[in-house]
Amino acid sequence: MKSFRLFLPAVAAALTLAGCATGPDIKTDYHRGADFSAYRSFGFVERPGTDRQGYESLTTQYLKTAVQREMSARGYRYVPQSPDLLVNFNARLQEKVQVSPAPVPMMGYYGYRGGLYAPWPGYGFYNDVYSYTEGTLNIDLVDRRQMKLVWEGVAVGSVDARDQANAQQHIDKTVAQIFAKYPFRAGQ
Repeated sequence: MKSFRLFLPAVAAALTLAGCATGPDIKTDYHRGADFSAYRSFGFVERPGTDRQGYESLTTQYLKTAVQREMSARGYRYVPQSPDLLVNFNARLQEKVQVSPAPVPMMGYYGYRGGLYAPWPGYGFYNDVYSYTEGTLNIDLVDRRQMKLVWEGVAVGSVDARDQANAQQHIDKTVAQIFAKYPFRAGQ
C-alpha cells in the first residue's frame, strides 16, 4: 500500500507536464510500413503501464477518457473486445540537476590586471545549480493482430507539484498536445 501512495502522486505529477510555462516537449514516431488505413477501432491494453497495483488508478481513468476523446475525434470507434489498435500508457518522474559552470576568469580582474588584482576566491565565480523534476508520458498504439508498436507519442517536461490538484485538466491538455501530432484518421 505504501508504494501505491508514492506511485499515484508521482504519476499524477508526471502528467502535469502541460502546466509548464513553455509546455512539454512532444515527440512522435510511427512504423513506416504499417497500413494505418486498415485501422478503424481502438481499445486499451488489459494492464496499462500506469496500473502497477493490480487495479485501475485515477490516472489511468483520466488517460482513457482523454485518449477516447482524441481517437474518436479522428474517426476511430472504441471497441473493448478485439479492436484494431490497442492503447497503452506509461508515466515516470525523474529528479534532475542542471549545473551551469562559472566562467573561467581571464587574466585577473576584468581581464587586464593580473597578480594582486586577481578576483577573490568565490567572488563572482560560482556554479548555478537548478534542481527540478522531469516527467515523461508515453502513449503507445499497438497493432493488436501483429502485437507490434505502430505509433508512439511522448511528452517530456518539467513538473510542478502544485499542479497535482488539477491532474485531470493537465492530463487532458497533455494528451491533446500529443495527439495534435498524430497524422492519421480512421480508415484513411
